Amino acid sequence: MKQYTYLLFDVDNTLLDFDRSEHDAMADALREHGFPDDDAIIARYALINDAHWEMLERGEMDRATLIWHRFQVLGEECGLSPMDPVAFAKSYVKHLTHKSFLMDGALEVCRALSQKYTLVAITNGNAGVQHGRFDPSPLFPLFKDAFISEDIGHNKPVQEYFDHVLAALPDLDPARALVIGDSLSSDMAGGERWGCDTCWLCPDPSHQGDAAKRDLHPTYTISHLRELLDILL
Repeated sequence: MKQYTYLLFDVDNTLLDFDRSEHDAMADALREHGFPDDDAIIARYALINDAHWEMLERGEMDRATLIWHRFQVLGEECGLSPMDPVAFAKSYVKHLTHKSFLMDGALEVCRALSQKYTLVAITNGNAGVQHGRFDPSPLFPLFKDAFISEDIGHNKPVQEYFDHVLAALPDLDPARALVIGDSLSSDMAGGERWGCDTCWLCPDPSHQGDAAKRDLHPTYTISHLRELLDILL
């Protein structure tokens, strides 16, 4: 194993349970707008949202359009009428900002690793939402910095995102940094392009073949955050 100095952690579904946050925020927003907080609707939104973020990562959609367009698609597919996608987006973001739930083991693992490594958060997303969820968490004091794509003006996995991180942290050597995250398209792809080792958090064994299908080669693949302690300590 290389002697790493920096650990670059993704946030959503790596450190913070975004699936739970998304579910609860959608339920609140649906009720606020007079729609049923139906789990089937929320599950459909999650798929639509994932597809939109992948389009953003590929440069096929801008952030401003993504924010409201995903709700337009949801309204059309699920028959939510009348649906004002812009107003609904504002409601959803308002509720999401206050939903902060730790992934199992996140605090224990980060506390242990912070004794040996410099921890940095790297995340795509809305700056207000990410600050609202990450900053109040007990993880925040353990991290040197948090880099949010909306603040930077670029999204993982593009080179400009990682170049911004390097400019802000001049002692960071990509060859001695490890990118840790659940996303192949942003975390693993971005880390590989930048010259970092990567660690893919993949809780579902049935998906472990997906990296090879995308011609990605994570240095490590783990199913739970606690496995990092065996690798790094």
